[in-house]
Amino acid sequence: MSDSIAITDIEQELEGKSPHSIMRYALEHYDNIAISFSGAEDVVLIDIASRIRPDVGVFCLDTGRLHPETYQFIEKVRQHYGIEIDVVSPDGEAVRKLVREKGLFSFYQDTHKECCGIRKIAPLRKKLLEVDAWITGQRKDQSPGTRADIPVIQDDKAFAREGDRLTKFNPLANWSSEEVWAYIRAYEVPYNPLHDRGFISIGCEPCTKPVGPGQHEREGRWWWEEETKKECGLHASNIE
Repeated sequence: MSDSIAITDIEQELEGKSPHSIMRYALEHYDNIAISFSGAEDVVLIDIASRIRPDVGVFCLDTGRLHPETYQFIEKVRQHYGIEIDVVSPDGEAVRKLVREKGLFSFYQDTHKECCGIRKIAPLRKKLLEVDAWITGQRKDQSPGTRADIPVIQDDKAFAREGDRLTKFNPLANWSSEEVWAYIRAYEVPYNPLHDRGFISIGCEPCTKPVGPGQHEREGRWWWEEETKKECGLHASNIE
């Protein structure tokens, strides 16, 4: 994409489009682009992309603290679509230093920011230096406090290379959870079996729990913290 083309202009063009149309635009305008994969929404993106450009890059973050079911889910997606998934890990020495100094569960006392910074943000930053654009499964209804205004395309200044542009696509921004799951059922898209046990928003095992009837999906994440700011930092611009 030319720097002369304003992201806001493209946003106006794409805002009312379907996820399929947004995905097609992203894949046709960017060669060096990757899908960030972790949850059910992201496999919907992989499914849509597989019908447009099957060789699109896919990556996921292995924090070292994921549920066993999540690791099995990653492998199931890899086999189902016959794709390569770049499983990105944190710096081992940084993890060892944190655990050595603060133990395995410091986030219960001093918030999840430091642990997420080491296990998720730093690896993501390193990965995004390799691409010109990335695609996420963010939706507006996932978190009223931080995601209500996310656009379908944005200029990601948080992770861009110095002096360069990084474009971020959120094709499912305007979809509801019901629409995501209707797609999963209709197209028999693989999903994490933890969803069948009451988990909706799934992250690391120590920081994720099932939610009850009437609870918002983000209430199962970092439940010991203030509920309107529940972002690990992968989408830092949401709370700026």
